[in-house]
Amino acid sequence: MAAVGVTRSYEIRTYGCQMNVHDSERLSGLLEDAGYVRAPKGADGADVVVFNTCAVRENADNRLYGNLGQLAPQKAARPGMQIAVGGCLAQKDRDTIVKKAPWVDVVFGTHNIGKLPVLLERARVLEEAQVEIAESLEAFPSTLPTRRESAYAAWVSISVGCNNTCTFCIVPALRGKEKDRRPGDILAEIEALVAEGVSEITLLGQNVNAYGSDIGDREAFSKLLRACGGIEGLERVRFTSPHPRDFTDDVIAAMAETPNVMPQLHMPLQSGSDTVLRAMRRSYRQERYLGIIEKVRAAMPDAAISTDIIVGFPGETDEDFEQTLHTVRASRFVQAFTFQYSKRPGTPAADMADQIPKAVVQERYERLAALQEEISWEENKKQVGRTLEVLVAEGEGRKDDATRRLSGRAPDNRLVHFARPDEPVRPGDMVTVEITYAAPHHLLAEGPTRAVRRTRAGDAWEKRTAAPAERPKGVLLGLPTVGAPAPSPDPAPACGRD
Repeated sequence: MAAVGVTRSYEIRTYGCQMNVHDSERLSGLLEDAGYVRAPKGADGADVVVFNTCAVRENADNRLYGNLGQLAPQKAARPGMQIAVGGCLAQKDRDTIVKKAPWVDVVFGTHNIGKLPVLLERARVLEEAQVEIAESLEAFPSTLPTRRESAYAAWVSISVGCNNTCTFCIVPALRGKEKDRRPGDILAEIEALVAEGVSEITLLGQNVNAYGSDIGDREAFSKLLRACGGIEGLERVRFTSPHPRDFTDDVIAAMAETPNVMPQLHMPLQSGSDTVLRAMRRSYRQERYLGIIEKVRAAMPDAAISTDIIVGFPGETDEDFEQTLHTVRASRFVQAFTFQYSKRPGTPAADMADQIPKAVVQERYERLAALQEEISWEENKKQVGRTLEVLVAEGEGRKDDATRRLSGRAPDNRLVHFARPDEPVRPGDMVTVEITYAAPHHLLAEGPTRAVRRTRAGDAWEKRTAAPAERPKGVLLGLPTVGAPAPSPDPAPACGRD
């Protein structure tokens, strides 16, 4: 048993979507508020290891139990070490985790992440596993202390849960029905973040543009976007992920008319076939989807649009797949996150007839990936010669040290690598560069930097990195690192993308 009063270290291992990444920031904040400290990178183990799990992939449970098995001997050799399992898989498999892995100390669900420190202490004192799964949301997660990963960019959760019934998705069963935050609470949080130096926020929801359905205002999301435009010091506003069903003209107008709302849209397609969309229980059809794309481009000609696509859904014919290829050609996506369908236990699609053979799915996936790679490159080449203001990022360029470059994001969220300026530049600062080369998944500015604008966000980054980490207080939310979105063979889309 660990001695009371001794500072204990923690490590959080996160799987899945943006919601899980965001929840892990809250778990970090909760643990640090309770006196734990984050284990240094490369450290030989932590006193508490927390798995924040995802349930949407077919092999999610195998992956979890494999990782738990690897920790079993370490836990046996380290008195006082604790292991906790939370997230969607814990919500789903609450009764089996401790049976399969009896060395786990705590199991908690998606609705009661705030209980983690109490459950860890209870397990330590009673010396037995604590399993506590709430069936509904106990408190909106944004009321919890949070340790943000970024000093200059932040997630802001505007809703939790989802009211859709897509046949391939188990998330609504695990996250519950949609619950919206009050607009005043959201804006107050954003203002507090900006006061701390944050210059970019991403509004986050399972179905973000359905915001307002729980509070009875169909135009609540567009009003929220416009209200963000009035917050002084907030330079960039993004949101993810919307649903085509709820993508209305007032949202397009708000995006186009609000200067700090970025010309970027991630809107899941899933399939271009009306037949498959009907089987998926997606409440739009190809014509409706392409109509939205046309309206967005009419209002914002430079908008970068990305999507999610599932290949090989049960019953998908060659003609259905050709309709998806047609929609991709017509949409001219800058990026597409493509996924091979595989069964997810607990979803209606898992029991559908006409499951597609793996070899057929693989062949279709490769054709789609090749087409999207070609389109991504063509669309990025259109950026060559443009002058862009880039938000300098931390950890975006894996080869920055070797190439003596820095990396950041353009207003439309394209990844830009640029020559290191002569003057000091910090993550959170802005640089103006001219694009000289385009690859399918990034842009390159090889010439001298046109301008460097030092910002309050850069000041916030400098302050955070210069001073010892303080235990976070209050409501703080964060933004995870986003890497280059090369097409992925993963069998299911991230659950944060509806």
